[in-house]
Amino acid sequence: MTHLQPKNLQVFRPGKQLFPQLKPASNRQTSAFLLAAGLSLSTLVPVYAVGSVSKTIRFNQKPQLISQGRKTVEITLVSYAVTKAAYDRIVPKFVAKWKREKGQDVVIRQSYGGSGSQTRAVLDGLEADVVALALALDTKKIEKAGLIGPGWEKEAPNNSIVTHSVVALETREGNPKKIQSWNDLAKPGVKVITANPKTSGGARWNFLALWGAIAKNGGTEAQALKYVTQVFRNVPVLPKDARESSDVFYNKGQGDVLLNYENEIILAAQQGKSSPSYVVPQVNISIDGPVAVVDKNVDKHGTRQVSQAFVQFLFTPEAQREFAKVGFRPVNSAVAKEVQNKFPKISKLYNVQSLGGWDTVQKKFFDDGAIFDRIQSSGR
Repeated sequence: MTHLQPKNLQVFRPGKQLFPQLKPASNRQTSAFLLAAGLSLSTLVPVYAVGSVSKTIRFNQKPQLISQGRKTVEITLVSYAVTKAAYDRIVPKFVAKWKREKGQDVVIRQSYGGSGSQTRAVLDGLEADVVALALALDTKKIEKAGLIGPGWEKEAPNNSIVTHSVVALETREGNPKKIQSWNDLAKPGVKVITANPKTSGGARWNFLALWGAIAKNGGTEAQALKYVTQVFRNVPVLPKDARESSDVFYNKGQGDVLLNYENEIILAAQQGKSSPSYVVPQVNISIDGPVAVVDKNVDKHGTRQVSQAFVQFLFTPEAQREFAKVGFRPVNSAVAKEVQNKFPKISKLYNVQSLGGWDTVQKKFFDDGAIFDRIQSSGR
């Protein structure tokens, strides 16, 4: 199995110190590609290995048997940046469980970055076995490229949505502009920081939350268009992604309010990077993070069984509690009840499906010449 592998790849062996290197991948071009893409990988390696299982693949037209009777099986998880804190906790739990139940070692290589960048990397050759991206639109792009089979949404619980979050309004400490609701973002003199929804998945969620603040709260689409246009007139810059937005707000000191994932704010506060001064509007969009097995790659690598098992594990209470610890709202109902006091209640929560689904949303709002472009061309 060939995986893209950078020079700074690290290996973790439970109970032992970090070892600084692995043998370099034989394919120099793919290694160079990964480094150029700015992607990072970390690897967790258990100690022992046994086991033998065979599985008939689903994706190829001509079924064939793929043996997983190897001493160690390796898979690659490609995800978006803010999930790393959760997977750092979840991956070792799965590795231990697989070893305990199957007697086989698992190496899970992990790559993190912006969801759009990660999607492009997979399309350009990063051989992910599992993708956990910020929005289903990105997963759909990989499906349309022929790497994921149709119907992937039905292959895991909860239509393959593994995490929830909502949009929060992060203010300056003490909230000097008294920002309490979506309406305040359209007021004169309030500077709003959000990324460009043409280039950022997180910014698409922000845009849809702004639109739904009116359209999903009794307003008309004309009223929603007027409101969102007013808000974007208060946006002084449009960074390319959520990371740059945070940099503009925190390090460059621009703006009065940052539109951000609730889980990002919670995690940043845990890490001491920000003061948790934020508001969660009561009309909000459910930010749904999907996970999927990359069919073409797992069939090539012979890793379907372990990849599918890893995806299923992400929905267990054990894994869902780890997502909750770093700020994600659990999709498991039992865990959601356990942590319900940690998250503000939302009175009106809607999702992308209620807006027509991602294909409709992309065409209506974010394609060239669509609503966002018209808002921008109207002058801010």
